[in-house]
Amino acid sequence: MITAPDYTSELLRHFVDLRDGTHGDASSRQGKERHFRTAVELLDPHARRTLEEINTALLLETGEVVATGVTRSADGGIHSLWTLGWPEQRASGIEPITLRAFYGAGFHHPHLRGATVGDWPLNVFTAEQAAAAVPALRAIAAADLHNLVFQRDYRIVPAVTRG
Repeated sequence: MITAPDYTSELLRHFVDLRDGTHGDASSRQGKERHFRTAVELLDPHARRTLEEINTALLLETGEVVATGVTRSADGGIHSLWTLGWPEQRASGIEPITLRAFYGAGFHHPHLRGATVGDWPLNVFTAEQAAAAVPALRAIAAADLHNLVFQRDYRIVPAVTRG
């Protein structure tokens, strides 16, 4: 039996929710929002730590991490933001580094995104650097499969239909 990597289990839960019309054990909007609020609480220390790592290593501790907690979004859904702003970013008039958890009013379930995520730099020159890229590769591949399901539906994933 093949043991699936940990990061694929979240994708499989996501696709099964699409198939079953649920999010976790919830089928109502209220229940799904309750799960979202719990997820934000669970993600909070990890999101803060991730942004603080960037602040320390790359911004030389000139930045500030701000978390909004769960708030109502313009579309009637709910969201939570973790941002890292710093003087040069603000002076340039650009958005801060952002981690956003959101559950749009018309969405089946919540999602995560960044402010600008799309391309990822590729500067690998050693075996160690290639190994260090694995979390990014996993995140990119998982996001790509998620977006492909979003373009069609969960039935393109055999683990959901044959599982």
